[in-house]
Amino acid sequence: MQTTQHVLFERSEMKDRHLVRKKIREHIADKAKLPILIFPEGTCINNTSVMMFKKGSFEVGGTIHPVAIKYDARFGDAFWNSTKHSMMTYVFNMFTSWAIVCNVWYLPPMVKEEEEDAVHFANRVKAVIAARAGMSVLPWDGGLKRKKVKESFKEEQQKKYCRLV
Repeated sequence: MQTTQHVLFERSEMKDRHLVRKKIREHIADKAKLPILIFPEGTCINNTSVMMFKKGSFEVGGTIHPVAIKYDARFGDAFWNSTKHSMMTYVFNMFTSWAIVCNVWYLPPMVKEEEEDAVHFANRVKAVIAARAGMSVLPWDGGLKRKKVKESFKEEQQKKYCRLV
C-alpha cells in the first residue's frame, strides 16, 4: 500500500486526522497526481442504505466525483453479516455463489457551495448517491454495528418522538 500512495491513519488519533487532512490537501493541489478514492462511510452495511459520511473527506476542498455502488444479490449476496456468519462461512458463500454482480453509477462532479459546511456538503453528496442507487439515507454511522448507542442520541430520538405524539 505504501508504494501506491495510500494514506493510512488511526481514526481515533486526533493528530492522525489532521495529518491525513493535510496530506489530502497537498495531494489534490498537485494536478499531476491521480484522484483519491475515499469511502466516507467508513464501513459497509447491508446494501439497503447509505450511512452517515465522515465529514473529513468533505473538509479538504476540491471536487467530489460521487460513485454509487450497489450489489445485486440475485446470484450471490456480497454482504457479510459478521454477527451471523464466520469469515470462513462468508468466504465459502462467496466462492460458491454463481456470480457477484455490482452496479456502479458515476455521478456528476460536485463542489462545496460557498455557504455550505462540510457536514451539509457530505449530506448532499450522500443524498445524491442514495437516490441513484435506490437506497435510504441514514443519519448515523456504521459504529452502531459494533458499539452501544450513545445516551445523547437516544434522548434526541425520544424528544423527536415526543414532539410527534
